[in-house]
Amino acid sequence: MVGPFKYLATTLTNQNSFQEEIKRKLKSGNAHHHSVQNLLSSNLIPKNTKIKICRTIILPVVLYGCENLVTQIEGEIKLGVFGNTVLRRIFVPKRDEVTWK
Repeated sequence: MVGPFKYLATTLTNQNSFQEEIKRKLKSGNAHHHSVQNLLSSNLIPKNTKIKICRTIILPVVLYGCENLVTQIEGEIKLGVFGNTVLRRIFVPKRDEVTWK
């Protein structure tokens, strides 16, 4: 019997349960997002530059080693929600008065 071990920054176990690993990756992604939050919320930086910052700093931290995870719908959904949340923070959508009445 082999105990849990790390491979490509992912902890692999006998149970193939990756919920804790996905939570750890999302927590790390949030920490990196908060470290560049002042850049992403600046009005002086164009949105396409903010997207490049997101793709080079935040997403690789979250997605590194995910090819080793067994594809589970729940994990894919959580990673997709995280990506959409970061993009939503970059674009800061405004509510339209006509639409929301």
